[in-house]
Amino acid sequence: MSNKLLRRCNKIAFYSIKEDAVTTYYRMRGFTDFTVSKNASEYSRKYVDESFEQSDVVGYSPSVSFSFDYIMDNKVHNDIAEISKKELVGDDIVRSIVIVDTTSKDSNGKYRAVKRDFSVIVDTEGNGTETYQISGNFKAKSMSVCGLVSTEDDFETCTFVTDVNDDGAPDNAVVIVPDEDEL
Repeated sequence: MSNKLLRRCNKIAFYSIKEDAVTTYYRMRGFTDFTVSKNASEYSRKYVDESFEQSDVVGYSPSVSFSFDYIMDNKVHNDIAEISKKELVGDDIVRSIVIVDTTSKDSNGKYRAVKRDFSVIVDTEGNGTETYQISGNFKAKSMSVCGLVSTEDDFETCTFVTDVNDDGAPDNAVVIVPDEDEL
């Protein structure tokens, strides 16, 4: 049995920024906190014929707490600061984040990743005395999508492709098949 630990630096995140109708996923550098909370929704009940309570997980509402030292020429930092400065709301604060496991390289040079849309919620600005810090939460805005990531610039940016199954549909896609009487 191996006791090899997964290092925190082996899980890296990328943030979507749309520029001139092209979306690019930029590496999220300079973050001092990036903690994922799954926030499971539970259904608990106690049956009259049992002496214990049962619980089931019925869903998740993930969030990511974040904090970063504001680096002025960092596109991700600038985008989050702009959301805060303009006090943007609604769809204007939704960004996709891709989390990549850099230990999962396959034979084609691609890495396992999960992508999800999040609302960018800035809580505080100006923490710290040495650097200007911004912190807040990314809160889930969509289901997660599993896929593969490739990079051509040593993980400064990445390209995300959804996993597909034998039918050519995404692995996590819900396929609705109509009843024969509906055809």
